[in-house]
Amino acid sequence: MKMVQWLAAVAFVVAGIVLLCVPASAQVKMTFVSTRFTVTDEGTAGKPDVVLIPGLASSKSVWDAEAKLLAPNYRLHLVQVDGFAGAPAGPNAADGMLPGIVEDLHQYVASSKMKPVVVGHSLGGLLTLMLADKYPEDVRKIVIVDTLPYYALLFSPAATVETVKPMAAAIKAHMGTMSAEEYAAGEKTMIPSMAISEAGQKAAYDSSIASDYKVVAEALYEDLLTDMRPEVAKIQTPALVLYEYDAASKMPDPKMYEGMMQSAYKPMPHVTLVRVEGSRHFIMYDQPAKMDAAMEEFLR
Repeated sequence: MKMVQWLAAVAFVVAGIVLLCVPASAQVKMTFVSTRFTVTDEGTAGKPDVVLIPGLASSKSVWDAEAKLLAPNYRLHLVQVDGFAGAPAGPNAADGMLPGIVEDLHQYVASSKMKPVVVGHSLGGLLTLMLADKYPEDVRKIVIVDTLPYYALLFSPAATVETVKPMAAAIKAHMGTMSAEEYAAGEKTMIPSMAISEAGQKAAYDSSIASDYKVVAEALYEDLLTDMRPEVAKIQTPALVLYEYDAASKMPDPKMYEGMMQSAYKPMPHVTLVRVEGSRHFIMYDQPAKMDAAMEEFLR
């Protein structure tokens, strides 16, 4: 018995010595692992946390330029949504994708004991609004990059979840029957309307065609049926909303789109809207300097 006690005591001491030898960053390693996204931890440890969420069918690399600028002064958490840009689909191909991601984001933030700034582009912006609405204690500030609180407004200013539901279901069903060639051809036609920069167009296209069609279809379906307009007035978190403005654009019409953005976010109590001229949907590709200047000022 004494031998057993002695061995236990030795094991306890050794374990303590091993723990002391482990770097501090490893000791606080987060234990939560999402089944819906992966996170790349970059930037500077000990600095304020910033979570960056890409949009529909996008890669976390959409933030590469911005991440380099933010890295010296912030700890960055770059989210890669499963099923997008070549990442395995996991449960994101099934119903409940967007609420599931929001729940996992909440668990990720809570497990790391942080209160970050959350930045979201497009669909990532919608997820950011959903997180700030449901778990306001999780976020310090939010940055919404070219996201309407209700995406379906682009189809009709009078859109409601009920009126859009048949169209959303039809789009989802159609995407489920598309071949890879048909999907790629459709993206090649659409992407130029979303970025002026040729390099940006290529990056957006490459990420999109590497995405799982079922996940893209599910995300688009749920996006069309998620109306955050009634909720924005309740979100007390300080918010920066950046939106595209390209005078040469025909889809969407820039003046009409600006009016929609201004009207949709007017009820939000602590919001700053910034028009980014000379950009389309991928503002980070078309006007990286303007985007960074607005973000840096807001994050201070």
